[in-house]
This record gives sequence, structure tokens and C-alpha cells, in this order.
Amino acid sequence: MAEQQITQGQFFKNLKKYYTFYTGGFILFVIMVGILEQMGVPNKILGYIFLFATIMLYAGIGFMSKTADVGEYYVAGRRVPALFNGMATGADWMSAASFIGMAGTLYLTGYDGLAFVLGWTGGYCLVAILLAPYLRKFGQFTIPDFLGARFGGHLPRFIGVLAAVTCSFTYVIAQIYGVGIITSRFTGLEFQVGVFVGLAGILVCSFLGGMKAVTWTQVAQYIILIFAYMIPVVWLAVKQTGVPVPQVVAYTHSLPKITALENEFNDKTTPKGAAEESVRAIFRERAAAGAAKLKSLDTGGATFLAAEKQKAVDKLAALKAATPAADAKAVDAAEKALKAFPADVVAAKKAWTAESKLGARAAPLMHHAEAFAANGKTPEEIEKNRGIAKKNFLALIACLMIGTAALPHILMRYYTTPSVHEARVSVFWGLFFIFLLYFTAPALGILAKYEVYSNLVGSSFAALPAWVSNWSVVDKTLMNIADINGDGLVQLAEIVIGGDLIVLATPEIAGLPYVISGLVAAGGLAAALSTADGLLLTIANAMSHDLYYKMIDPNASTVRRLAVSKGLLLVVALIAAYVTSLKPGDILFLVGAAFSLAASGFFPALVCGVFWKRANWLGAVLGMSLGLGVCGYYMYMTYPFFGVNAPLWWDIKPISAGTFGIPAGFLGIIIGSLISPMPSKEIQELVDHVRYPNLEGDIDTAGR
Repeated sequence: MAEQQITQGQFFKNLKKYYTFYTGGFILFVIMVGILEQMGVPNKILGYIFLFATIMLYAGIGFMSKTADVGEYYVAGRRVPALFNGMATGADWMSAASFIGMAGTLYLTGYDGLAFVLGWTGGYCLVAILLAPYLRKFGQFTIPDFLGARFGGHLPRFIGVLAAVTCSFTYVIAQIYGVGIITSRFTGLEFQVGVFVGLAGILVCSFLGGMKAVTWTQVAQYIILIFAYMIPVVWLAVKQTGVPVPQVVAYTHSLPKITALENEFNDKTTPKGAAEESVRAIFRERAAAGAAKLKSLDTGGATFLAAEKQKAVDKLAALKAATPAADAKAVDAAEKALKAFPADVVAAKKAWTAESKLGARAAPLMHHAEAFAANGKTPEEIEKNRGIAKKNFLALIACLMIGTAALPHILMRYYTTPSVHEARVSVFWGLFFIFLLYFTAPALGILAKYEVYSNLVGSSFAALPAWVSNWSVVDKTLMNIADINGDGLVQLAEIVIGGDLIVLATPEIAGLPYVISGLVAAGGLAAALSTADGLLLTIANAMSHDLYYKMIDPNASTVRRLAVSKGLLLVVALIAAYVTSLKPGDILFLVGAAFSLAASGFFPALVCGVFWKRANWLGAVLGMSLGLGVCGYYMYMTYPFFGVNAPLWWDIKPISAGTFGIPAGFLGIIIGSLISPMPSKEIQELVDHVRYPNLEGDIDTAGR
């Protein structure tokens, strides 16, 4: 035992030495790229350097960590020290949603966006209290492993595999989407091409060495992403206030100024407010016109569409024939309108539906610091909408907290520590490393918003900053500014900024050197790749270990098991990349959906499996099936991407579908367990063993 402790201690010292050299080397690399920028190397070349240098770095770690040992491949040999497991967990956790999407959501929604910070942070408390030490005591490889052993039989294990694949696949799409955005912006590649380029970076780590390679790569990725996140926001704080503590100055300096500007934008008697109102009035008119055309299209169909097109043709002809000559801008606008006119009824319905929704941009500006801000035509409607916002805020926090405690790719991380004690300590370190970013994200949202409000709004369209056109090329939904009222000046209502842009564009918004933009892109890439690695490995391991090895071919050799895992890893990655290329939703929604699915499918069964001896096979089957089924059904019926557009239940948004799936899961497991016999004595002894995590030693189950 003493020899084992010395070996583990020496291993820890070596790791600290390696990653210290690695950090220093990365800082020197950034400095060298900065020197190349000063020498005049084009930005696109610098973008390629950042992209491919970091991917090659991860590939090198993956190659050095290649293994054919089952224990190393599935759980990194169970020898990852708590500190480094905490860093790996932080990287695994801080996905594209945390790195790219969260500050952007806080930028767009203000106070209401704090639901993500509170839910994800609070979820780690549930992990530490309810699951991490107990699952580590159980040992073994996967979450479906625990379900199969705890509840007996193949069916609970199979449903666990299904739940793991469903939530992890939804989550990994968000990561690959983030990779596509980054690679397309910083290399000039098309989004779809960028998706598959990034996919190569994901696969080089997990394909060769499984959890061993993913763990050591994630530690490296955490170092990159935390540097990349902190440098721009500190720089922005210094630019605005002269104080390099963004977590403080954002609230004491920038937020009060944002509130004052918001009041000015909403006051029609001020010059800025009058300009904003002129744009909002145009949006109201367009929304009303779009709704009227939709109504006529439903009754008149192709005949009405042809008549509307003829009106556009006649308008253009009249402008060209006018004496004196019509304004060139009016002629140009009429030509563009005719060119963009819908080709058929289906296209018209889509275009005019989008037009009818422009009324949302005509509403008064929501206050960033106001809790549950809401608009409405009457005080009663405003109060009703405020209540709906509060309800969804609390529902989202609950789903994210419970989903955090049930995500298989996070729970798997605690199988990699040497002991139960190390698992507990690694939860603390994971929370600390995550806190560094989560404490900073709200400040970044505020500082970026003040920069846009004070510098971009009111500027001339003839002198727009370069970052606006750069991001408009990537995706019009991320960045789009049009002179709606024709005054040549930018009004806030004329700006469309996607939340996924804010973090990546912050260096450009702040006027920082391009090397910092490349650093942030590398950080976002690290966040997306680290989580995608963990998710793809979770899917492949669940299918190869739990489905193939445990249920189909228990006599499969180690070589065949790892070959099946790697083959499935490749197939799942390609399918995920294809689905991502269809752009099924914004990053934060996809991540939220994954949490709701995990919470509904896993949490009731895991918690009851640890804390309730009476929970049995039938209860687990009913609970997981009902939870996953109800959550998936509600999401499918209400999320616009699927086109069903069913009414919401109690006004709960589809991202919080777990609000219905979690109670259904608990109800199923309780009813199923009470109407069927008690579990066997062996299973009850397993529960006792797992429930006392301070007694060291994994369960000795042959073949696991």
C-alpha cells in the first residue's frame, strides 16, 4: 500500500511539472503569434495557426495517451488525482454553452439569464451530496453499469444506454455547432466545412486513448480556455474603468450607465428615444402587414400571391417612370423587394411569418438589471408575462440543477479517481475551476453591452467597425444591422446580435489586437472539443460496453471491445456533424434540452437506486421510460424546429421540459417499486455497500 501511495504521489508531482511547462509554452506561443501580427502576417493566417496548432497539440496528447487496456480506456486507470480531475471536469463541464453561449445569454436577457449560472452551479452541490461518492464506491465503468447491477436484468441497463445516448447526442450537437462557428469565423471556411474540420480535432483525442487521452487533453484545454476567457474581459474592464477587476467594476461602473441608457432609449422625448421609436414604428407596421398577408394567403393562396407580386412589379415600374426621377434609394429598395419576393406559397408563408414576428423588435427595451422584466399592452398583461418569466426562471434552474447531477459524461469523471475521498475532493476542485468562469460571465455580458450601447449605437452606417461585417459574413442570425429608418445612424432596434457571438467578438468589440481574438477562438474551441470528447466517449462506451459487451457478446475479447467502441465513436461523430450542419437550434437551447433529458431519464433512478432499498427492476423501467418519454414528447411537440408548435403546458418553455419529465420519473419508480416484490438480498447488500462511501474498495464484480 505504501509503495502504491509513493507511486501515486510521484505521478502527481510529474503531472504538475508537465503542465507547468505546458502553460509556459502556451504563453510563449501566444506571444510569438502576437509578434507575427505586428510583422504584418494576415489575420486569416493567424487564425489557421491558432486553430491547427491547438488541434495538433491535443492530437499529440491523444497519441501519447493511446492505450489498449480496458481500464485505461474506460476510466483512465482510476489514478487521476483530485486536482487534475477537477480541471478535467471543469473543461468537460465548460462546454461551448458555458464559454460561448452563457455570457451572450446574459447580454441578451440580463437578470433572467442568471438561471443558467444558478442552475449549473447549484447542480454541483447535488453531485457532491447525492451521487459522486456513491457512484465512485460502486466503481466500474459507466452509469448504465450501475443501473444494470442495482436493478438487475438487461432492460434497466438498455434504457440507461438509450437515455445516455439521447442526452449526450443532443449535447454534442451544441459543441460541434460551436466548433463550426469558430472555425468558419477565424479561417473563412463555410460553416458546414468548419463543422467537419473541427470534428477531426474531436476524434484525435478520444479515438486513440479513450478516457485516458480525453482526461489529459481536457486538463490542457482547461488551461487554454480559462486564459482565453479572462484576458479579454480584464482588458475590457481596464479600458472602461482603469481597474482590472471586471467582477466588481461591471456592477459598480458599467451597469448603472447601462440602466441610464436604457431609460433614455425608452423615453420618446429624448433624441435617442425618438430615433428608437421611429424604428420601432416601422417594425410594428411590417409586423401588421405580414400578419395581414398571412391571413389573405390562407384564403387566397397562389392567386393572392400572384396579385402581391404584380403590385411589387407595378411599384418598381412607377418609380422608374416617375417625373421628376424617383429617389435612387427608393428604386433600389423596390428592386431588392421584387428580387426577394417569395417564389411560391410555402416560401411566402415562411417569409411573412417571420415578418409578422417583427413586432417583438418594436417592444420597449427590457432593463438588464430588472428581475423578470416583461412587456405588454396593459398592466394586467405585463403582470401576467412577469409571472410567466418567473415561472420559467425557476423551472430552468431546477432542470439545470437536477440535470447536472445526472449527466453521464460528468458522473463518469468520478470513476477515474483513485478513491472515494479523491472523488469528493475533485468535486470541490471542479466547482472552484468552474467558479472562475461563471463568476466572470455576468460581468462580461455587462461590459460588452455597455460597449455596444455607448459606442456602436449612434454611430454612422458609413463607418461601422470591421467586426460587424466580419461576423455578418459568418451568419446573419449572429450579426445583422440594417438602416431601417434611413437616417444613416445606428439605432439599437436596428441591431441583431446573437448570444453566441458576444464572447468570440469581445476582443474585436474592445479593439484588442487580433492575437487576442485568436486566443479567445482557441479557448472556445478547447471548451467545445473537451466536452464533445467526453460526450462522444460516453455514447460510444455506453453502446460498446453496456449494449455490445454486457448484453450481446459477453465473451468478446478486449481488442474487439475497444474496436467496437472506436467504430461507434466514429459513426456517432459523423452523424452528429451532419445533424449540426442543419443548424437545429442555438447552443444554449440544445444544452438546456440535454439537461432536461438527463434529469428526466437518470436522476430519479440514480437517487432512488442509492437511497431507497425498495426501488426495484419494475420501478426503474417505469421511472426511466416515463421520465424520458414525457420530457422528449413535450420537447418535440413545443420546440419550433420540429414544426408541431403545440400549446405550452402551464407556459413552460421546451428547454425546461424536465419540469414534467422529472416528476413522471419519480412517480414511475415509486409506483413500479411498490406494486412489485422487493429486490433480492444481494441487491440490498449492494445498496448498503454503495451507501457507505468512506469504506474504501470498489465492488468486485467479475468481467467489469
